[in-house]
Amino acid sequence: MYVPPLPGGAGGRDDAPAVEQPRVYQVWRGSNEFFLQGRFIFGPDVRSVFLTMFLIIAPVVAFCVFVGRHLMNDFPDSWGISVMVVVVVFTVYDLTLLLCTSGRDPGIIPRNTHPPEPESIDGINDSGSQTPQQFRLPRTKEVIVNGISVRVKYCDTCMLYRPPRCSHCSICNNCVERFDHHCPWVGQCIGLRNYRFFYMFVFSTTLLCLYVFGFCWVYVIKIRDAEHLSIWKALAKTPASIVLIIYCFLCVWFVGGLSVFHLYLMSTNQTTYENFRYRYDRRDNPYNRGILNNFLEIFCTAIPPSKNNFRARVTVEQGLQQTRSQSRGFMSPNMGKPIGDLEMGRKPVPWDEPRTAADIRDLEAGLGGMFEEKEGRIAHASPDLSRDELPVEFVEGRTGIHSRQSSWVRTGREEIDAMAVQWAAERAKATAGGNSVAQNGTH
Repeated sequence: MYVPPLPGGAGGRDDAPAVEQPRVYQVWRGSNEFFLQGRFIFGPDVRSVFLTMFLIIAPVVAFCVFVGRHLMNDFPDSWGISVMVVVVVFTVYDLTLLLCTSGRDPGIIPRNTHPPEPESIDGINDSGSQTPQQFRLPRTKEVIVNGISVRVKYCDTCMLYRPPRCSHCSICNNCVERFDHHCPWVGQCIGLRNYRFFYMFVFSTTLLCLYVFGFCWVYVIKIRDAEHLSIWKALAKTPASIVLIIYCFLCVWFVGGLSVFHLYLMSTNQTTYENFRYRYDRRDNPYNRGILNNFLEIFCTAIPPSKNNFRARVTVEQGLQQTRSQSRGFMSPNMGKPIGDLEMGRKPVPWDEPRTAADIRDLEAGLGGMFEEKEGRIAHASPDLSRDELPVEFVEGRTGIHSRQSSWVRTGREEIDAMAVQWAAERAKATAGGNSVAQNGTH
């Protein structure tokens, strides 16, 4: 965690040199990867982008070398050169869309440095004072969207109520506006600010596959007509065309099907997350504005600016807020409930199940070692520290805590000893009864 320097330098002296504050991307609490000093932001699985680029570039290079080069002389008026130019330009355009999708802020909502103020308080003391335990944030809130009530959830990680259509990505560890899904092929969340580029990338990849697929068949047909062969013998003349045809056929089913699916989502103004979770076919969709307006919203509206300036310097106030306690006496809405990101499909784990045994062992060891009373002195005290050398108020306060804790431990041990004595007496009684029965049988 970033700790801000003291005023006047690291040691609090006015003559000390000022410490340069780090940039936001250097102390970012999400799981993102940054490049070029915060100019590009990727997801933690950014390496998959290079695999995607290879899957696009490799077949295009094979097409240019084994197919396109031969087609340059088969068309009149230099039309054969356009075959190569179009595929190269279209590939560059496709890779640019890939970079725009994976290298920009998808719509991350900045985290709060402390929980929001509660709208209501569960209870107030008779004296009118409020205790920290009484501040409990509600887990959900109701907001109205186009006349329809929509429930928004509180995010414990980001300490904010997520806006409508927002979700917390467990991979990037950020709340993303209009969260669609996390795409492993582009290594980034798909949200409000990059969904347009994502669809254009998928659709252009589909067109590129169809382009290569079609001209491979054109080359095979030209071989067949030139040498008067059957289609199968013409295919045998160009093994590279066979590989490209099979490869593009398989890819078209994937990217083409994805293009059609997102075309349906855009026409109904849904996200992938909403389609799989909420099923708007069973209830009203508050975001559906009609097919035409839905497409205009995706492609013709201005992309909102990022809410994060990753290259900005962290101010001293922001650093101080990060070092302060973030609880402020508030209780999480998930306190005592299963913890887990239900929206990302994780299996919830009860908050007390994995830690109960370990906490009990730690409590026993701590109480047994720290609060044992021996000759009225504090346990584990350093040899050079005695009661006379400690401040009076510290000794008095510590003695009160010490006596209460030691009495608690002593009472618990007395109960355990009593139970052990009772168990031993019952076992001795049972043993004596068994011996008497054996003697009677002998006689």
